Amino acid sequence: MLSLSADLSDATVNLQMINGDEAATDGDVAHARALMKFAETFALRDEQSLADARETLLDEAGPGVLVDAAAVAANFQRMVRIADSTGIPLDTRSAAMSVDIRKELDLQRFGSAKNTPPTSLKTKLLSYIARPMAKIMLRRMEAKAQKDRS
Repeated sequence: MLSLSADLSDATVNLQMINGDEAATDGDVAHARALMKFAETFALRDEQSLADARETLLDEAGPGVLVDAAAVAANFQRMVRIADSTGIPLDTRSAAMSVDIRKELDLQRFGSAKNTPPTSLKTKLLSYIARPMAKIMLRRMEAKAQKDRS
């Protein structure tokens, strides 16, 4: 959904930022480097590094961004722990929507990827249809929401 969200906003986002690539922070994401460092240290659970990253993010982006980033990181960690502990595989719809992204980010390198079956030809073909359709539908929903607010 992150890449779809970036597509909808026409923002330049290099998803390698998720893998800790410093050069990937040069896109349109405000405070990208500080956010990346915060997320990285959050995942590593190094208390001192996290305290430093938290302070940097607070100084650069303010308390609102820090709180939002912490909430998003905690929520993702919660969801991943639940999925990993129960062995929940990636569902067909999500698999179809994320074929290219999973490959680009090399997500198969993680142990939890064993819970997700290999991508079938059917899923690969579905991905070519599902992602553009989702983008169209989300744009329509956004236009309707804006119209309803006016």
